[in-house]
Amino acid sequence: MNAQARTDGPRILVIDDEPQIRRFMRASLTAEGYTYLEAATAGQGIKQITSQNPHLVILDLGLPDADGYQVMRQLREWSQVPVLVLTARDDELQKVKLLEGGANDYLTKPFGIRELMARIHVLLRDLSIEQPTAEAQLRFGELLIDREQHKVFLQNEIVNLSRKEYALLDFLVSHPQKLVTQQQLLEKIWGRTHQEDTHYLRIFVSQVRKKLKDDPAQPKYIETEPGVGYRFIAEKS
Repeated sequence: MNAQARTDGPRILVIDDEPQIRRFMRASLTAEGYTYLEAATAGQGIKQITSQNPHLVILDLGLPDADGYQVMRQLREWSQVPVLVLTARDDELQKVKLLEGGANDYLTKPFGIRELMARIHVLLRDLSIEQPTAEAQLRFGELLIDREQHKVFLQNEIVNLSRKEYALLDFLVSHPQKLVTQQQLLEKIWGRTHQEDTHYLRIFVSQVRKKLKDDPAQPKYIETEPGVGYRFIAEKS
């Protein structure tokens, strides 16, 4: 098995034990200019991640040597590479489990090439989020956001946010005191195909609040407008 097809584009690793899926991915991704990497097992996939340092991993949940959830948990111990999960099931509980387990997005089989490319585009776009240049650093009391370094500090301690969590917080901060709708956040961070997936926001807003020690009952930073959206309420200092 030729595990790699080189181009000059971003490296995408496909971990899937189905040869027909790998053939489809190989043809589709190389046609779009991506560097294609592949693995048929979890073990091969982990080796490829450590040796090839891909920009994106496309991971099938049903691998012969390990459960896809186990692969994600292992991966998240040492890497924040974006992961797009392929799953045969389409239910909300599994979507929540995937996101909480470290996945950045998911696709339900069968899927089309246009949807695949749209998801890939959004995930790779997150690697180079363009930040507003007006203010490189923003301080809100004990909270400091360094937009040049994409880092967040609370009480002078770094807050470990994922790319999605940082993007969510930064988008809210970019619209201080203004209501940002669920649809605006979903389209900005996950793309237009996710505008109805409000469970994404519930999970990620909850994670950001927890890391910022922000009590939703008495918020200092993020206020919820039930059924509508969110508002960043802290005043700059």
